[in-house]
Amino acid sequence: MAGIRCRWPGEDPLYLAYHDTEWGVPLHEDRKLFEFLVLDGFQAGLSWITILRKRENFRVALDHFDACKIVRYNETKITRLMKNKGIVRNRAKIIATIANARAYLKIKEQRGSFDSYLWKFVDGRPICNHWRDEGQIPVQTPQSEAMSRDLKMHGFRFVGPTICYAFMQAAGLVNDHVVGCFRHRQVQTSPDLAKRPAG
Repeated sequence: MAGIRCRWPGEDPLYLAYHDTEWGVPLHEDRKLFEFLVLDGFQAGLSWITILRKRENFRVALDHFDACKIVRYNETKITRLMKNKGIVRNRAKIIATIANARAYLKIKEQRGSFDSYLWKFVDGRPICNHWRDEGQIPVQTPQSEAMSRDLKMHGFRFVGPTICYAFMQAAGLVNDHVVGCFRHRQVQTSPDLAKRPAG
């Protein structure tokens, strides 16, 4: 049985599972990092639980976030996505996803991996915060502002500093579980911490 949790998942089973197994766990897989960043972009103006409930639909609709396929999307594909009730049907965000796939592939070509590029914003290791109350948690930080600026410079869209900070929390670049949450310590001792990016 889990101990005390952060309050934000409420009682929704899907949200609780996400909190207990994914949120804050350091990610180092390029495609998974790309997926989280794209989904955080789709979240803009919406709640994360809305995106979470549609995540499997997004994975199918967007070819499991295979950037090599996404960059080839044409108007026919965009129209098909706009008719897909299982995802967020926002044309600007769909077009941004195609641009983001292009930028992602360029970074991989230039830097070797998306992983090493992103983790340099936190010097290769997660920032472990010690918030006692969720009200203390910021919506953006100097690191997320720097990431946002750099991603935009590379051609990414829907990557403002608030979106970037939500991404950093989700992908484990930041541990923002409150100190009373049982996951705060577990995330810090995750075996994924050993998978530090090269360079």
